[in-house]
Amino acid sequence: MKQIFVNLKRFDVPREMGGVCPIANPKQWIEWIMDESIKNGLGNMKTLEVVYLLPEAYIIPAIERLRSYDEAQTESIHIGCQGVFREDISKGGNFGAFTTNRPAAAAKNLGCTWTMIGHSEERKDKLGIISEYIPEAVTEQETNRAAKKTVHRIINQEVLCALGQDLKVLLCIGETAEEKGEGSFEEQKPRIRAVLRSQLEMGLKGVNEKDLQNNIVIGYEPIWAIGPGKVPPGSEYIAFVSEYIKSVTRSEFGFDAAVVYGGGLKEENAGMIADIDTIDGGLVALTRFTGEIGFYPDELKKIIEKYGV
Repeated sequence: MKQIFVNLKRFDVPREMGGVCPIANPKQWIEWIMDESIKNGLGNMKTLEVVYLLPEAYIIPAIERLRSYDEAQTESIHIGCQGVFREDISKGGNFGAFTTNRPAAAAKNLGCTWTMIGHSEERKDKLGIISEYIPEAVTEQETNRAAKKTVHRIINQEVLCALGQDLKVLLCIGETAEEKGEGSFEEQKPRIRAVLRSQLEMGLKGVNEKDLQNNIVIGYEPIWAIGPGKVPPGSEYIAFVSEYIKSVTRSEFGFDAAVVYGGGLKEENAGMIADIDTIDGGLVALTRFTGEIGFYPDELKKIIEKYGV
């Protein structure tokens, strides 16, 4: 089963407020996306799942909108959240003292079946905060190393909390330009392998065999190539990375991970991505990058068609 993840970030903010949303009313916006997805047949595909990763406020209206349709029209659409907290609610333990945070139990109770963890924006935010509180006497290199290890541990705690509530996890990993370094692709390969192995080994630490086999998907983000004016990696680079991720999960964890391309699946690259045997889907954010940029359900359908499912 292939999977397309749709990360709607904060695309709910309307254009008049500086955002990219074409509909001012946020509830109408998410209902429009669900309606258009059903109209376009995304809910009854046999070989592909579409997972919408939503800000918390839109989870319930999205699920309610889907439930207004026959189940046969919606069975391949799933709703998830954009992350969970590193601690969770538990019987006999913390019963809900999580102001501003979203524990996995809350996400499950809202109706989520998926969550994304370790997205590059999340890692960057955590890394920046942690780095600020490492003593100034430590060197910059030691600061970076210590901060990254702490972020890896937090990501792992989030993964375990999500799985503990029977949420499926899209675990995002990837290398920055600094981590990739200079030189030829052959010279960069050992550095890329080291970064990805570290993130996988830390992120999946303590995950049981059942969850590894059934509830984990790895999203590869080439962080160095994401953003305006950046040049995305070609098929050779993506194939190298996805093959390596699969080899690590097989050798270290005993499962053949599904790997999706998280560098931005779009109409222009969907065919190329689909031709890579070791890639099992993709992550979509914006569907239009010029003119009235934003996310448009009709354009998502075109991306899926280009992907060949």
